[in-house]
Amino acid sequence: MGGAGKAQDEGFALSEQPWGGRFGAEPDPLIEQFTRSLAVDSRLYREDIAGSRAYAKALLGAGVLTADEQQKIDCGLEEIAAEIESEALPPPSWGRVGVGGDAEDIHMAVEARLTEKLGPLGGKLHTGRSRNDQVATDLRLYSKAAAHDLQAAVEALETALLRRAREQVTTVMPGYTHTQRAQPVLLSHHLLAYFEMLRRDEARLADAARRADVSPLGAGALAGSGFPLDREALASDLGFGQASANSIDAVADRDFVIELLSACSLVMLHLSRLCGEIVLWTSFEFSFASLPDALASGSSMMPNKKNPCAAELVRAKSGRVAGDLVAMLMVIKGLPLAYNRDLQEDKEALFDGVDTTLICLRVTARLVLGLQFDREKMRAAALGGYTLATELADYLSRKGLPFREAHRIVGRLVAGALVAHKGLEDLTLAELQAASPLFLSDVRAHLTLEGSLASRSVLGGTAPARVEEVLAHVEA
Repeated sequence: MGGAGKAQDEGFALSEQPWGGRFGAEPDPLIEQFTRSLAVDSRLYREDIAGSRAYAKALLGAGVLTADEQQKIDCGLEEIAAEIESEALPPPSWGRVGVGGDAEDIHMAVEARLTEKLGPLGGKLHTGRSRNDQVATDLRLYSKAAAHDLQAAVEALETALLRRAREQVTTVMPGYTHTQRAQPVLLSHHLLAYFEMLRRDEARLADAARRADVSPLGAGALAGSGFPLDREALASDLGFGQASANSIDAVADRDFVIELLSACSLVMLHLSRLCGEIVLWTSFEFSFASLPDALASGSSMMPNKKNPCAAELVRAKSGRVAGDLVAMLMVIKGLPLAYNRDLQEDKEALFDGVDTTLICLRVTARLVLGLQFDREKMRAAALGGYTLATELADYLSRKGLPFREAHRIVGRLVAGALVAHKGLEDLTLAELQAASPLFLSDVRAHLTLEGSLASRSVLGGTAPARVEEVLAHVEA
Protein backbone atom coordinates (compact mmCIF):
# COMPACT_ATOMS: atom_id res chain seq x y z
CA MET A 1 0.00 0.00 0.00
CA GLY A 2 1.29 3.54 -0.77
CA GLY A 3 2.42 6.03 1.81
CA ALA A 4 -0.86 7.96 1.74
CA GLY A 5 -2.87 4.78 2.23
CA LYS A 6 -0.67 3.71 5.10
CA ALA A 7 -1.13 7.06 6.76
CA GLN A 8 -4.89 6.77 6.46
CA ASP A 9 -4.81 3.21 7.86
CA GLU A 10 -2.97 4.50 10.91
CA GLY A 11 -5.52 7.26 11.41
CA PHE A 12 -3.22 10.04 10.21
CA ALA A 13 -4.81 12.46 7.75
CA LEU A 14 -2.13 14.02 5.57
CA SER A 15 -4.65 16.58 4.39
CA GLU A 16 -4.67 17.93 7.95
CA GLN A 17 -1.00 18.85 7.66
CA PRO A 18 -0.63 22.50 6.55
CA TRP A 19 1.27 21.25 3.49
CA GLY A 20 -0.54 17.91 3.19
CA GLY A 21 -1.74 18.49 -0.38
CA ARG A 22 1.78 18.33 -1.78
CA PHE A 23 3.03 15.29 0.13
CA GLY A 24 2.07 11.67 -0.19
CA ALA A 25 3.84 10.15 2.80
CA GLU A 26 3.62 10.49 6.54
CA PRO A 27 6.45 12.60 8.05
CA ASP A 28 9.38 10.61 9.38
CA PRO A 29 9.00 10.63 13.20
CA LEU A 30 12.63 11.61 13.77
CA ILE A 31 12.52 14.47 11.27
CA GLU A 32 9.17 15.60 12.62
CA GLN A 33 10.55 15.66 16.16
CA PHE A 34 13.74 17.39 15.02
CA THR A 35 11.95 20.21 13.20
CA ARG A 36 9.23 20.78 15.80
CA SER A 37 9.68 24.02 17.79
CA LEU A 38 6.53 24.18 19.93
CA ALA A 39 8.45 23.55 23.15
CA VAL A 40 10.47 26.72 22.50
CA ASP A 41 8.11 29.07 20.68
CA SER A 42 5.03 28.29 22.77
CA ARG A 43 5.98 31.28 24.94
CA LEU A 44 5.05 33.48 21.96
CA TYR A 45 1.37 32.56 22.23
CA ARG A 46 0.34 36.05 23.40
CA GLU A 47 2.10 37.69 20.48
CA ASP A 48 0.80 35.10 18.03
CA ILE A 49 -2.80 35.51 19.13
CA ALA A 50 -2.52 39.31 19.13
CA GLY A 51 -1.14 39.18 15.59
CA SER A 52 -3.90 36.85 14.44
CA ARG A 53 -6.65 39.02 15.92
CA ALA A 54 -5.27 42.08 14.15
CA TYR A 55 -4.85 40.09 10.94
CA ALA A 56 -8.49 38.99 11.03
CA LYS A 57 -9.48 42.66 11.12
CA ALA A 58 -7.24 43.30 8.12
CA LEU A 59 -8.90 40.41 6.26
CA LEU A 60 -12.26 41.98 7.04
CA GLY A 61 -11.05 45.23 5.52
CA ALA A 62 -9.76 43.35 2.48
CA GLY A 63 -13.15 41.69 1.93
CA VAL A 64 -11.87 38.18 2.68
CA LEU A 65 -13.92 37.82 5.87
CA THR A 66 -17.40 39.00 6.66
CA ALA A 67 -18.02 40.96 9.83
CA ASP A 68 -19.65 37.90 11.38
CA GLU A 69 -16.70 35.67 10.44
CA GLN A 70 -14.19 38.15 11.80
CA GLN A 71 -16.13 38.40 15.05
CA LYS A 72 -16.24 34.61 15.45
CA ILE A 73 -12.51 34.31 14.77
CA ASP A 74 -11.76 37.10 17.22
CA CYS A 75 -13.85 35.48 19.96
CA GLY A 76 -12.27 32.09 19.25
CA LEU A 77 -8.77 33.51 19.53
CA GLU A 78 -9.66 35.29 22.75
CA GLU A 79 -10.98 31.99 24.16
CA ILE A 80 -7.76 30.20 23.18
CA ALA A 81 -5.71 32.83 24.99
CA ALA A 82 -7.87 32.36 28.08
CA GLU A 83 -7.50 28.57 27.86
CA ILE A 84 -3.72 28.84 27.71
CA GLU A 85 -3.59 31.38 30.54
CA SER A 86 -5.75 29.14 32.73
CA GLU A 87 -3.75 26.07 31.68
CA ALA A 88 -6.97 24.46 30.49
CA LEU A 89 -5.02 23.89 27.30
CA PRO A 90 -1.58 22.85 28.55
CA PRO A 91 1.36 23.01 26.09
CA PRO A 92 1.73 19.24 25.41
CA SER A 93 -1.77 19.02 23.92
CA TRP A 94 -1.83 22.29 22.01
CA GLY A 95 -3.27 21.90 18.54
CA ARG A 96 -3.34 18.20 17.85
CA VAL A 97 -2.95 17.71 14.11
CA GLY A 98 -5.05 14.65 13.27
CA VAL A 99 -3.96 11.62 15.28
CA GLY A 100 -0.34 11.87 14.17
CA GLY A 101 1.11 14.15 16.84
CA ASP A 102 1.24 17.62 18.30
CA ALA A 103 1.41 20.78 16.23
CA GLU A 104 4.79 21.74 14.87
CA ASP A 105 4.89 25.22 16.36
CA ILE A 106 2.79 27.76 18.23
CA HIS A 107 1.34 29.16 15.00
CA MET A 108 -0.07 25.81 13.91
CA ALA A 109 -1.14 25.03 17.47
CA VAL A 110 -3.30 28.12 17.69
CA GLU A 111 -4.68 27.61 14.19
CA ALA A 112 -5.52 23.96 14.86
CA ARG A 113 -7.29 24.85 18.11
CA LEU A 114 -9.20 27.61 16.31
CA THR A 115 -10.28 25.11 13.64
CA GLU A 116 -11.43 22.73 16.36
CA LYS A 117 -13.65 25.51 17.62
CA LEU A 118 -14.86 27.03 14.34
CA GLY A 119 -14.46 24.31 11.74
CA PRO A 120 -13.35 25.37 8.22
CA LEU A 121 -13.66 29.05 9.17
CA GLY A 122 -10.53 28.65 11.26
CA GLY A 123 -8.60 27.89 8.08
CA LYS A 124 -9.61 31.19 6.46
CA LEU A 125 -7.52 33.15 8.96
CA HIS A 126 -4.31 32.22 7.19
CA THR A 127 -5.47 33.66 3.85
CA GLY A 128 -2.64 35.73 2.37
CA ARG A 129 -0.42 35.06 5.37
CA SER A 130 2.67 32.89 5.81
CA ARG A 131 4.30 31.60 8.93
CA ASN A 132 7.30 33.58 7.65
CA ASP A 133 5.71 36.98 8.25
CA GLN A 134 3.75 35.59 11.19
CA VAL A 135 6.80 34.52 13.20
CA ALA A 136 8.69 37.70 12.30
CA THR A 137 5.75 39.69 13.68
CA ASP A 138 5.64 37.63 16.86
CA LEU A 139 9.37 38.08 17.42
CA ARG A 140 9.24 41.81 16.88
CA LEU A 141 6.35 42.16 19.34
CA TYR A 142 8.29 40.06 21.85
CA SER A 143 11.53 41.99 21.30
CA LYS A 144 9.84 45.35 21.84
CA ALA A 145 8.29 44.18 25.10
CA ALA A 146 11.51 42.50 26.24
CA ALA A 147 13.54 45.64 25.56
CA HIS A 148 11.14 47.66 27.71
CA ASP A 149 11.31 45.05 30.51
CA LEU A 150 15.10 45.17 30.36
CA GLN A 151 15.06 48.97 30.46
CA ALA A 152 12.95 48.86 33.62
CA ALA A 153 15.39 46.42 35.23
CA VAL A 154 18.34 48.61 34.24
CA GLU A 155 16.59 51.62 35.76
CA ALA A 156 16.05 49.68 39.00
CA LEU A 157 19.78 48.94 39.21
CA GLU A 158 20.57 52.58 38.41
CA THR A 159 18.31 53.60 41.30
CA ALA A 160 20.09 51.18 43.62
CA LEU A 161 23.48 52.59 42.63
CA LEU A 162 22.27 56.17 43.12
CA ARG A 163 20.90 55.34 46.53
CA ARG A 164 24.19 53.81 47.66
CA ALA A 165 26.20 56.64 46.08
CA ARG A 166 24.13 59.18 48.04
CA GLU A 167 24.68 57.23 51.27
CA GLN A 168 28.46 56.99 50.69
CA VAL A 169 29.10 60.51 49.45
CA THR A 170 31.86 61.08 52.05
CA THR A 171 33.41 57.59 51.88
CA VAL A 172 36.94 57.54 50.45
CA MET A 173 38.47 54.51 48.76
CA PRO A 174 41.53 53.79 46.65
CA GLY A 175 40.99 54.04 42.93
CA TYR A 176 42.82 51.40 40.91
CA THR A 177 44.63 51.01 37.64
CA HIS A 178 46.18 47.64 36.71
CA THR A 179 44.59 46.36 39.96
CA GLN A 180 47.14 48.51 41.83
CA ARG A 181 46.21 51.36 44.15
CA ALA A 182 46.44 54.56 42.15
CA GLN A 183 44.71 57.65 43.57
CA PRO A 184 42.05 58.34 46.20
CA VAL A 185 38.47 58.59 44.93
CA LEU A 186 35.07 58.82 46.51
CA LEU A 187 33.13 55.57 46.70
CA SER A 188 30.21 57.53 45.27
CA HIS A 189 32.30 58.47 42.25
CA HIS A 190 33.21 54.81 41.75
CA LEU A 191 29.59 53.68 41.94
CA LEU A 192 28.50 56.44 39.58
CA ALA A 193 30.90 55.06 36.96
CA TYR A 194 28.64 52.00 36.76
CA PHE A 195 25.63 54.30 36.62
CA GLU A 196 27.10 55.88 33.48
CA MET A 197 27.61 52.46 31.90
CA LEU A 198 24.01 51.54 32.63
CA ARG A 199 22.72 54.80 31.17
CA ARG A 200 24.38 53.86 27.90
CA ASP A 201 22.87 50.37 28.19
CA GLU A 202 19.43 51.88 28.70
CA ALA A 203 19.87 54.00 25.56
CA ARG A 204 20.96 50.96 23.56
CA LEU A 205 17.91 49.01 24.71
CA ALA A 206 15.65 51.91 23.76
CA ASP A 207 17.27 51.96 20.33
CA ALA A 208 16.78 48.20 19.97
CA ALA A 209 13.10 48.64 20.82
CA ARG A 210 12.78 51.34 18.15
CA ARG A 211 14.47 49.14 15.59
CA ALA A 212 12.04 46.30 16.31
CA ASP A 213 9.08 48.65 15.93
CA VAL A 214 8.34 47.68 12.31
CA SER A 215 5.51 45.35 11.30
CA PRO A 216 6.30 42.53 8.83
CA LEU A 217 2.71 41.29 8.76
CA GLY A 218 1.35 41.27 5.24
CA ALA A 219 4.70 40.47 3.68
CA GLY A 220 3.53 36.89 3.12
CA ALA A 221 6.12 34.23 2.49
CA LEU A 222 8.47 36.73 0.78
CA ALA A 223 6.68 38.48 -2.11
CA GLY A 224 3.88 40.22 -0.25
CA SER A 225 0.26 39.25 0.26
CA GLY A 226 -1.99 38.63 -2.74
CA PHE A 227 -4.89 40.33 -0.97
CA PRO A 228 -5.51 44.07 -0.57
CA LEU A 229 -4.48 44.36 3.06
CA ASP A 230 -4.08 47.77 4.65
CA ARG A 231 -0.64 47.08 6.09
CA GLU A 232 -0.29 50.47 7.72
CA ALA A 233 -3.57 50.03 9.60
CA LEU A 234 -2.51 46.50 10.50
CA ALA A 235 0.80 47.80 11.88
CA SER A 236 -1.03 50.46 13.88
CA ASP A 237 -3.47 47.91 15.33
CA LEU A 238 -0.52 45.93 16.66
CA GLY A 239 1.18 49.01 18.12
CA PHE A 240 3.96 49.19 15.54
CA GLY A 241 5.25 52.56 14.40
CA GLN A 242 5.33 51.56 10.74
CA ALA A 243 5.01 48.69 8.28
CA SER A 244 8.07 47.16 6.60
CA ALA A 245 9.10 48.65 3.26
CA ASN A 246 10.35 45.44 1.61
CA SER A 247 8.58 42.09 1.85
CA ILE A 248 11.77 40.05 1.32
CA ASP A 249 13.66 41.89 4.03
CA ALA A 250 10.63 41.71 6.32
CA VAL A 251 10.72 37.91 6.57
CA ALA A 252 14.50 37.47 6.33
CA ASP A 253 15.63 40.19 8.76
CA ARG A 254 16.76 39.29 12.25
CA ASP A 255 18.93 42.35 12.83
CA PHE A 256 16.57 43.40 15.61
CA VAL A 257 17.24 40.13 17.43
CA ILE A 258 21.00 40.59 17.08
CA GLU A 259 20.79 44.19 18.26
CA LEU A 260 18.81 43.24 21.35
CA LEU A 261 21.25 40.43 22.15
CA SER A 262 24.13 42.83 21.58
CA ALA A 263 22.61 45.28 24.06
CA CYS A 264 22.08 42.41 26.51
CA SER A 265 25.70 41.33 26.08
CA LEU A 266 26.96 44.81 26.97
CA VAL A 267 24.65 44.96 29.98
CA MET A 268 26.05 41.62 31.12
CA LEU A 269 29.64 42.75 30.63
CA HIS A 270 28.96 45.72 32.88
CA LEU A 271 27.26 43.51 35.46
CA SER A 272 30.21 41.14 35.29
CA ARG A 273 32.63 43.97 36.09
CA LEU A 274 30.50 45.23 38.97
CA CYS A 275 29.97 41.77 40.42
CA GLY A 276 33.65 41.01 39.98
CA GLU A 277 34.40 43.98 42.21
CA ILE A 278 31.82 42.82 44.74
CA VAL A 279 33.69 39.51 44.86
CA LEU A 280 36.98 41.36 45.47
CA TRP A 281 35.59 43.85 47.96
CA THR A 282 34.00 41.13 50.10
CA SER A 283 37.17 39.03 50.19
CA PHE A 284 39.20 38.96 53.42
CA GLU A 285 42.15 40.50 51.59
CA PHE A 286 40.13 43.63 50.70
CA SER A 287 37.45 43.62 53.41
CA PHE A 288 35.97 46.78 51.91
CA ALA A 289 32.46 45.38 52.23
CA SER A 290 30.45 42.39 53.31
CA LEU A 291 27.19 40.83 52.22
CA PRO A 292 24.34 40.06 54.61
CA ASP A 293 23.89 36.36 55.28
CA ALA A 294 20.72 36.23 53.17
CA LEU A 295 22.68 37.25 50.06
CA ALA A 296 25.67 34.95 50.58
CA SER A 297 26.31 31.21 50.54
CA GLY A 298 28.29 28.86 52.76
CA SER A 299 30.54 25.91 52.22
CA SER A 300 29.50 22.30 52.63
CA MET A 301 32.94 21.55 54.10
CA MET A 302 34.47 24.73 55.56
CA PRO A 303 32.43 26.26 58.40
CA ASN A 304 34.26 29.60 58.14
CA LYS A 305 33.26 30.38 54.56
CA LYS A 306 30.87 33.09 53.39
CA ASN A 307 30.84 33.08 49.61
CA PRO A 308 29.51 35.74 47.18
CA CYS A 309 28.07 33.02 44.94
CA ALA A 310 25.35 35.16 43.36
CA ALA A 311 27.93 37.72 42.22
CA GLU A 312 30.14 34.96 40.84
CA LEU A 313 27.23 33.48 38.89
CA VAL A 314 26.35 36.85 37.35
CA ARG A 315 29.98 37.19 36.30
CA ALA A 316 29.89 33.74 34.69
CA LYS A 317 26.55 34.22 32.96
CA SER A 318 27.94 37.17 31.01
CA GLY A 319 29.70 34.61 28.84
CA ARG A 320 26.45 32.75 28.31
CA VAL A 321 24.70 35.83 26.90
CA ALA A 322 27.70 36.66 24.73
CA GLY A 323 27.40 33.08 23.45
CA ASP A 324 23.75 33.69 22.57
CA LEU A 325 24.82 36.71 20.53
CA VAL A 326 27.54 34.78 18.71
CA ALA A 327 25.13 31.90 18.01
CA MET A 328 22.69 34.33 16.40
CA LEU A 329 25.42 35.98 14.36
CA MET A 330 26.42 32.58 13.01
CA VAL A 331 22.80 31.74 12.10
CA ILE A 332 22.60 34.85 9.93
CA LYS A 333 26.11 34.71 8.44
CA GLY A 334 25.92 33.82 4.74
CA LEU A 335 22.19 33.06 4.86
CA PRO A 336 20.62 33.64 1.42
CA LEU A 337 17.36 35.53 1.06
CA ALA A 338 14.59 35.20 1.96
CA TYR A 339 13.36 32.96 4.79
CA ASN A 340 15.29 29.81 5.71
CA ARG A 341 14.50 27.31 8.46
CA ASP A 342 17.84 28.24 10.04
CA LEU A 343 15.96 31.20 11.50
CA GLN A 344 14.06 28.85 13.77
CA GLU A 345 17.22 28.88 15.90
CA ASP A 346 16.77 32.58 16.69
CA LYS A 347 14.29 32.01 19.51
CA GLU A 348 16.37 29.92 21.89
CA ALA A 349 19.23 32.42 21.72
CA LEU A 350 16.91 35.40 22.11
CA PHE A 351 14.85 33.97 24.96
CA ASP A 352 17.91 32.78 26.85
CA GLY A 353 19.74 36.08 26.41
CA VAL A 354 16.78 38.14 27.58
CA ASP A 355 15.87 35.84 30.48
CA THR A 356 19.46 35.65 31.73
CA THR A 357 20.02 39.39 31.51
CA LEU A 358 16.78 40.16 33.33
CA ILE A 359 17.48 37.91 36.29
CA CYS A 360 21.09 39.08 36.52
CA LEU A 361 20.00 42.73 36.60
CA ARG A 362 17.59 41.98 39.42
CA VAL A 363 20.15 39.95 41.38
CA THR A 364 22.82 42.62 40.99
CA ALA A 365 20.44 45.32 42.22
CA ARG A 366 19.74 43.20 45.30
CA LEU A 367 23.47 42.76 45.93
CA VAL A 368 24.19 46.49 45.53
CA LEU A 369 21.47 47.39 48.01
CA GLY A 370 22.69 44.75 50.45
CA LEU A 371 26.40 45.62 50.49
CA GLN A 372 27.66 46.77 53.90
CA PHE A 373 30.72 49.00 53.43
CA ASP A 374 33.57 49.28 55.93
CA ARG A 375 34.37 52.98 55.62
CA GLU A 376 37.40 52.92 57.91
CA LYS A 377 38.96 50.01 56.07
CA MET A 378 38.43 51.76 52.72
CA ARG A 379 39.83 55.05 54.03
CA ALA A 380 42.96 53.35 55.37
CA ALA A 381 43.43 51.60 52.03
CA ALA A 382 43.01 54.91 50.20
CA LEU A 383 46.19 56.19 51.89
CA GLY A 384 48.17 52.99 51.37
CA GLY A 385 50.24 52.41 48.28
CA TYR A 386 51.49 56.02 48.14
CA THR A 387 48.31 57.20 46.46
CA LEU A 388 49.17 60.85 47.19
CA ALA A 389 52.26 60.74 44.95
CA THR A 390 50.47 62.28 41.97
CA GLU A 391 49.26 65.08 44.22
CA LEU A 392 52.86 65.90 45.16
CA ALA A 393 53.94 65.91 41.52
CA ASP A 394 51.03 68.20 40.65
CA TYR A 395 52.04 70.48 43.52
CA LEU A 396 55.54 70.91 42.07
CA SER A 397 54.07 71.47 38.60
CA ARG A 398 51.90 74.26 39.97
CA LYS A 399 55.12 75.83 41.28
CA GLY A 400 56.44 75.93 37.72
CA LEU A 401 58.49 72.73 37.57
CA PRO A 402 58.07 70.68 34.36
CA PHE A 403 55.87 67.68 35.15
CA ARG A 404 58.45 65.11 34.00
CA GLU A 405 60.98 66.56 36.47
CA ALA A 406 58.32 66.66 39.18
CA HIS A 407 57.46 63.03 38.41
CA ARG A 408 61.13 62.03 38.82
CA ILE A 409 61.52 63.88 42.13
CA VAL A 410 58.38 62.36 43.66
CA GLY A 411 59.36 58.93 42.37
CA ARG A 412 62.59 59.22 44.38
CA LEU A 413 60.62 60.32 47.43
CA VAL A 414 58.41 57.22 47.10
CA ALA A 415 61.47 54.97 46.78
CA GLY A 416 62.99 56.49 49.92
CA ALA A 417 59.75 56.25 51.87
CA LEU A 418 59.47 52.57 50.94
CA VAL A 419 62.91 51.91 52.41
CA ALA A 420 62.05 53.90 55.52
CA HIS A 421 58.62 52.25 55.84
CA LYS A 422 56.95 55.64 55.84
CA GLY A 423 53.98 57.11 54.03
CA LEU A 424 54.43 60.29 52.01
CA GLU A 425 52.22 62.06 54.52
CA ASP A 426 54.75 61.09 57.23
CA LEU A 427 57.69 62.87 55.60
CA THR A 428 58.86 66.05 57.31
CA LEU A 429 59.05 69.36 55.48
CA ALA A 430 62.83 69.13 55.71
CA GLU A 431 62.79 65.71 54.00
CA LEU A 432 60.55 67.07 51.26
CA GLN A 433 62.71 70.17 50.76
CA ALA A 434 65.79 67.98 50.49
CA ALA A 435 64.21 66.60 47.36
CA SER A 436 63.08 70.01 46.04
CA PRO A 437 63.22 73.53 47.54
CA LEU A 438 59.86 74.22 45.88
CA PHE A 439 58.12 72.35 48.68
CA LEU A 440 56.76 74.87 51.17
CA SER A 441 54.67 74.54 54.31
CA ASP A 442 51.45 74.69 52.29
CA VAL A 443 52.28 71.24 50.91
CA ARG A 444 50.69 69.74 54.04
CA ALA A 445 47.23 70.62 52.75
CA HIS A 446 47.94 68.46 49.70
CA LEU A 447 49.16 65.46 51.67
CA THR A 448 45.69 64.55 52.89
CA LEU A 449 42.91 62.55 51.33
CA GLU A 450 40.60 65.56 51.46
CA GLY A 451 43.17 67.77 49.77
CA SER A 452 43.77 65.23 47.04
CA LEU A 453 40.05 64.78 46.39
CA ALA A 454 39.31 68.50 46.36
CA SER A 455 42.00 69.15 43.74
CA ARG A 456 40.24 66.86 41.24
CA SER A 457 37.53 69.42 40.60
CA VAL A 458 37.38 69.28 36.80
CA LEU A 459 34.14 68.24 35.15
CA GLY A 460 33.73 64.52 35.78
CA GLY A 461 36.33 64.49 38.56
CA THR A 462 36.11 62.92 42.00
CA ALA A 463 36.06 66.18 43.97
CA PRO A 464 33.18 66.10 46.49
CA ALA A 465 31.60 69.22 44.96
CA ARG A 466 31.62 67.65 41.51
CA VAL A 467 30.17 64.37 42.76
CA GLU A 468 27.42 66.29 44.54
CA GLU A 469 26.62 68.08 41.26
CA VAL A 470 26.34 64.78 39.41
CA LEU A 471 24.15 63.24 42.11
CA ALA A 472 21.85 66.24 42.15
CA HIS A 473 21.58 66.17 38.35
CA VAL A 474 20.77 62.47 37.98
CA GLU A 475 18.46 62.44 40.99
CA ALA A 476 16.49 65.29 39.42
